[in-house]
Amino acid sequence: MATSSPREAAVELPPLTPGPHRKRLGLISIVACFGGLLFGYDTGVINGALRPMSEELGLTPLTEGVVTSSLVFAAAVGALSSGRISDAWGRRKTIILLAVLFFLGTAVVVFTPNYEILVVGRILLGLAVGGASAVVPVFLAEMAPYEIRGSIAGRNEVAIVIGQLSAFVINAIIGNVFSDVTGVWRIMFAICALPAIGLFFGMLRMPESPRWLVEKGRHEDALAVLKTVRSEERAIAELGEVELITEEERAENQIGLGAILTNKHLIRIMLVGIGLGIVQQFTGINSIMYYGQIVLIESGFEAGAALIANIAPGVIAVVGGLIALYMMDRLDRRKTFMIGLTLTTTCHVLIGIAAMTMGVDNPLRPWVILALVVAFVGSMQTFLNVAVWVYLSEVFPLHMRGFGIGVSVFMLWVANGVLSLYFPSVVEAVGITGTFFLFAGFGVLSLIFVYTQVPETRGRTLEALEEDVSTGAIYTVKAKSS
Repeated sequence: MATSSPREAAVELPPLTPGPHRKRLGLISIVACFGGLLFGYDTGVINGALRPMSEELGLTPLTEGVVTSSLVFAAAVGALSSGRISDAWGRRKTIILLAVLFFLGTAVVVFTPNYEILVVGRILLGLAVGGASAVVPVFLAEMAPYEIRGSIAGRNEVAIVIGQLSAFVINAIIGNVFSDVTGVWRIMFAICALPAIGLFFGMLRMPESPRWLVEKGRHEDALAVLKTVRSEERAIAELGEVELITEEERAENQIGLGAILTNKHLIRIMLVGIGLGIVQQFTGINSIMYYGQIVLIESGFEAGAALIANIAPGVIAVVGGLIALYMMDRLDRRKTFMIGLTLTTTCHVLIGIAAMTMGVDNPLRPWVILALVVAFVGSMQTFLNVAVWVYLSEVFPLHMRGFGIGVSVFMLWVANGVLSLYFPSVVEAVGITGTFFLFAGFGVLSLIFVYTQVPETRGRTLEALEEDVSTGAIYTVKAKSS
């Protein structure tokens, strides 16, 4: 159980109450999560579109890797730049800009005449995906009351896996029904334009983050927004707490990049955020999401059957995400990470053993590996994916939140890009067995990292966390609650 900070002991916020403001908060989270839906669809659609795309455009294994990884590396840039933009320009306006990028990138990919223009379109989509991965969770965390912050911010990750599942299902339907149609992959990508339009027009009617408004000195606007998503008494109390911590930071000159680089506690929390981003990716989850069909073909499935079987990990990812939302406000973050890494590492070992001991002619081999892949994705989604995104959205102080999550997600996407670029080559070099044993080894290192370095954040307001992170007290809390 998380321990209260001194600030929380001094400031008692009125309890949450039902009412129209709760429905308004729910609507805001749904609209913002269109960004997560786009994130998921654009990263998942390549799984089934790559084969027909390669045939039409004459892609080689190298250019296939470039097409896939160009989105991922661009997402790293998008995450880093969008975090800074959202700090300066606002969370809402930045998300609207990202909706435009999603639409433009989709149009370029759908109408591309050649490989080079295709990569340009994938880069535009990557900038949008990376930006959404950094800004949407922060927007949701800053809008949500701390009691349900985990389940509100975690909705974005559920939207991501719903987007990926949608891509897998649409790929399977279109890929099998229209397999002889030239340019079928263009239809798969064109679907992405619909949620981009929904995100753009939806966010035009959504409010700005009240915490960002306070940071910019717009206190009346912040109170007006809070009154739409809280009871009036709670809104006034929360505004007072945000104003207090902001004034203390300004008085102590704890703002700007200089304040981050001169505070060892802020540097440490940056390293924790970066570490978690890398840990999440080196479980190999996106290798399955991007190259799941390849893994299943290597396991023994025919190409068409692999395309259909690939839906199973997508389904379990959504189920796991829904379970994770339920647990976010009930189970400590550190405990969630430890359980997740233990389960995923176990799955890696079992996949490696199955691939090593079951011959390629064994009819059970593809089904056993599919079952273990599904178990891995379910463990990942239930205990790690949602929790990592929630954690990154809440752990950084307000004055560095956009920058902090931007840098962390930048490194997350760099790790993702390295894996997406080299995963096919690693599988070719060491097979499924060696690949998943490598993932298992990194899983052990990740468990050690989380146990020794990652502090707890659940059950505290963003302002209380801010004070604890800035002073280093958060690590004392971790030690007491471990």
